[in-house]
Amino acid sequence: MTATQSDLAGLSRYIFRAPNWYTSLAFALLLAAMAGVAAFDSGETMRTWRGIFFLGKDAWEGIFFIGIPTVVAAFATSGVDRFVGGTLTPNRSSLLALVCEILIVAIVTVAAIISVFTGLGQRFVFDALVVALASVFAFRLLVVMAVSRSSLLVAAVPASLQTLASAVLLFVYSGTLTFLSVGGPILDAYLKPYLARADRAPAALSAVSPDHFLLLAVMCVVYALCVYVFILVVDRPWRRSLGVSVLDFLRGFIGHIAEGSRELEEFFEQLGEEAIVPVTVLAFRSAEREKARFILPMIHPGPMGEIGGGNFPERVANRSEGVAFPPHATAGHDFNLVTEREVDTILQAADAAHDRIEYTADATQSLRTRSGEANVLGQGFGDDAVLVSSYAPAFADDVEYAVGLSAAAEARTTGLDDVLLVDAHNSNDGLNGPDLGHVTPGSKRSFDMITAAGLAGERMAEATRGDLSMGVAWDETPWTPMEGIGPLGIRVAVTEVEGQTTGYVLVDGNNMEPGLRDDILSDLTEGEDALVDVAEAMTTDTHIVNTVKADNQVGAAIDQSDLRELICDLTREAVSDLEPVEAGMAVERAEVTVFGNDRTETLASHANAVVAMGGAFAVSIILVAMTVSILIFLFA
Repeated sequence: MTATQSDLAGLSRYIFRAPNWYTSLAFALLLAAMAGVAAFDSGETMRTWRGIFFLGKDAWEGIFFIGIPTVVAAFATSGVDRFVGGTLTPNRSSLLALVCEILIVAIVTVAAIISVFTGLGQRFVFDALVVALASVFAFRLLVVMAVSRSSLLVAAVPASLQTLASAVLLFVYSGTLTFLSVGGPILDAYLKPYLARADRAPAALSAVSPDHFLLLAVMCVVYALCVYVFILVVDRPWRRSLGVSVLDFLRGFIGHIAEGSRELEEFFEQLGEEAIVPVTVLAFRSAEREKARFILPMIHPGPMGEIGGGNFPERVANRSEGVAFPPHATAGHDFNLVTEREVDTILQAADAAHDRIEYTADATQSLRTRSGEANVLGQGFGDDAVLVSSYAPAFADDVEYAVGLSAAAEARTTGLDDVLLVDAHNSNDGLNGPDLGHVTPGSKRSFDMITAAGLAGERMAEATRGDLSMGVAWDETPWTPMEGIGPLGIRVAVTEVEGQTTGYVLVDGNNMEPGLRDDILSDLTEGEDALVDVAEAMTTDTHIVNTVKADNQVGAAIDQSDLRELICDLTREAVSDLEPVEAGMAVERAEVTVFGNDRTETLASHANAVVAMGGAFAVSIILVAMTVSILIFLFA
């Protein structure tokens, strides 16, 4: 992940799950009741039963005049929007109505305070209410267009419901019809009892006049034009460089975070490029059953949550006969799968590779090589090998696809057939710094890794081989994705060759806090009570832990001592599970659709630009709209 991508990922801290529709409505009605008590003060106190009665009456009037439009908008918006081809859900519709109610109450409250200290009177408060209702329409129009991708005219229909419902109640209960000359005696007899009910409304509504409704209509048109200009200007760079709309991205991102929808995958499919990725499978079997299976496709398990390949590790585990170990491959965000359907292609390739495996009981002892900041733990199984690369205790994030291919090729020049090259992904300092430790082609770190892999290949080619034993253990752990641990928990595999034991620890998480990897290795390999001779700790880089938090590394949200103690317990269990096994490796190539070269960086750059420039432009648009509103009121 680059610094630009981290800026985009950091925006996820502002995202939250949309509450259920009934939760939003309950809060909206409570707020309306409180606003009614403040706005329609009857002058009575709470010291008498009469005071209690009038307090309840004030609350009911607040619910009626403020809460009813919110309820109408909450229920009707999603239905109308879907009728005209949109995708707004009841939960989002109710949350949108609640936010708009809060906006109305806030604007009117500020106007009321100003009128008290300036003597502007009740009309000023209703002038502010007109501005609030027009602002609500504009905000709802922007959201509906973003979420449902409807045109301006189509989106205006569901967007206008809350403003329209409020305007209708004001028209009826302010007695505005009495100021108008409409129809004759027959219409007066039948319409006025229903459309002119000022005698049943709070006295404050008498300040509403017919010109308020005309001003509201004019301002809604002006604000709608401002929304259209804002969307047009912000959207143009996306269409020119990526060929997609920013509204598609916003709709998918909000839909996934708020309700777990798959709309974001539709957006990514428009950006995707075809790629061929190696899928490497290393399997261990005892005389009775498959003991463990390492599956390593050269993809990145992102971008977040269960979108694309974000939950790839769990999918692999559910498909494997033995205990599954899906460590992180040498691939960055450009190799995110665009949809979860692509995972099926990877799994089919893994199954094909597994069916071609030829097993052997010969293996080498593990060894470690170093070059610069890179260190590689390697172990040979027959003519194949596993290499686990780490930059700890230095900080690093993803290793580019090309770097991993080069390192594996360098190791194979020594006579190895297939190489399963793992990016341990086990030491990082979060979303800080200029490049976040991204290992790119041509960098010193990339050559460090390639050199260390080559040295490991040379030493394994010369190493003696012995009989292989293996033991495994795993625990789902009590921790959750919000605490940085995915559903696979912690998995430990221990191999033994000629008396040397090697521990492979895999944590279902996204990188590790600085120093944690070294502490784990010290617990396992040092002291008189050392559990194994050599060890390495890895993470899966699962992005299911990054749904609403971009920086959620292993050890950041949980007690590290508890984590280390559990790893030690699992390692002891794996050692006690040791038994003779055979091992074999095979590779298949899968053709999948991924984000594509530099697409992630381009997407992140555009999204960050929208946040930086769009915010300033939005403020400018709001100021222009407010200025136009003031001019309308002055010259109306």
